[in-house]
Amino acid sequence: MKTFHFIKPLPMHKLLAFLLLAVSATASAADIFVFSNEPGPYPVGVQVKAQYDYSRVYLPAINMVTGQPETHERARPIQAVIWYPARARGKPLTWRDYAATWATEDTPWLSAAEVQRATDSALAGLPPALARQAQTQPMWASKDAPAASGKFPVVIYAASHSSYATENAELCEYLASHGYIVIASRSMGARSKAMTDDLEGLEAQAADIGFLIGQAHAMPQADMSRIAVAGFSWGGLANVLAAARDDRIRALVSLDGSVRSYPHYVDGGKDAARYATPARLAVPMLFVGRERESVEELVKSKKKLDYSLLNEMTYADMTIVTMRPMTHGDFASVSLHFANDKRFKEYSRDEVSLAHSWTARYVARFLDAYLKNDAQAMAFLDNKPPANKAPAHMLSVERRKGSGTPPTLEAFVRTLQSGGYEHAQAVYDSMHAANPAFTLDPVWLNIYGYDLLRSGRKKESVSIFRLGTKLAPDWDNIADSLAEAYEAVDERQLAIGQYRRVLELNPAHGHAIERLKVLGAGTPAKASGG
Repeated sequence: MKTFHFIKPLPMHKLLAFLLLAVSATASAADIFVFSNEPGPYPVGVQVKAQYDYSRVYLPAINMVTGQPETHERARPIQAVIWYPARARGKPLTWRDYAATWATEDTPWLSAAEVQRATDSALAGLPPALARQAQTQPMWASKDAPAASGKFPVVIYAASHSSYATENAELCEYLASHGYIVIASRSMGARSKAMTDDLEGLEAQAADIGFLIGQAHAMPQADMSRIAVAGFSWGGLANVLAAARDDRIRALVSLDGSVRSYPHYVDGGKDAARYATPARLAVPMLFVGRERESVEELVKSKKKLDYSLLNEMTYADMTIVTMRPMTHGDFASVSLHFANDKRFKEYSRDEVSLAHSWTARYVARFLDAYLKNDAQAMAFLDNKPPANKAPAHMLSVERRKGSGTPPTLEAFVRTLQSGGYEHAQAVYDSMHAANPAFTLDPVWLNIYGYDLLRSGRKKESVSIFRLGTKLAPDWDNIADSLAEAYEAVDERQLAIGQYRRVLELNPAHGHAIERLKVLGAGTPAKASGG
């Protein structure tokens, strides 16, 4: 069990990178955050790695302070904090050790002395008693502890708007103690340490998630077949974009994520990431949120009420947990570290702290269920809260099983593989009817058909090329491809008819003219179909 003293609460509208402000009153003994969950079977190690994504530029060519040419590396810095199962416990970190990572999040060139001064400055607002607590309170993790043997699932954690990689250190340590590798980085905008309220900022953080997945690939203990992304607030929206981009991501965790607050980025509208569709998000999702606003509050705040991504994700297993004692900021332990008792209204600090701990339990059980195929964990999710011994009236759980086939390219091919390529037209028609936005590019069909043809799957290629001619009836190239496929399956008359169709579309098509001569059919003007 960990205990921490706290000071003034953070402004939590977007969990902007907070400053430790001076407080006039000395913290009382009641100002304590208790993370009540017991650790799992593994000791926890932690590493901090300063890296660059050289595929993206971050710093401008001119130093914005001095006006002189920038002398530091201009590529995007990504400082990764990595928690992992360890073989043995070492000297535990203190909360100050986590605070010391803030100074170098986008300035990895700072010296040790500069980092110490920056950390001292950040903690200067703490009353003396709290400063001593920050210096000495042990965490679960040990720096650079030897890694445990074996393979472990990977969880990428996306921080909230402009916040630190360590904003939920307790959750990250907790997951690592239960056999997960957890990797987090700061939430930064595309070209500044401050995140921006736009799609560019979201996509920058989604790209950071992708970069961290790539870094995990180099870790011998990382099981890259079992990847999840978790995030709080803005990070709980950026991770949706990441999952829509990368189907290796097998589970989503959103802690009061901004899919509710900023639905226009995922609703298919003019401001949205068009690829972030329910069809491309057919992965299990856990959404743990605060008590929902009343209709009156929603109307007063002019919230968008005509779209809910959580409702639209019908292809995915959906678990929605509502934590009644928690406000938005309570989903990041860093905010609870800096909240005094006056912050808490209807619910006490103890009740909020306990709800935060139960949030971590649901996250771990959800990941166990979907990344480790743990039947007991799945039963935990299906249970009513009292069956899991959750405190009365603290939380409620909604569960919905995904159904149907998502209209995606991969699902189209998978359906053909299992049901037969001769049904390609019917499968496409069904998927297109279910989602009119689902279409197949004739160029892709042409390439795919040739891949099948070259691999010896001649009959299958005929079905794909035939579908292509239906979708692009005026394109001579795919009509010619279908004629080739007919030849390959020894359908001479169908091939002749199709080559003649090619010449109807393009009388100068050299390959069709040549093949008709080889087939002894000449080049009559009227095609016979196919």
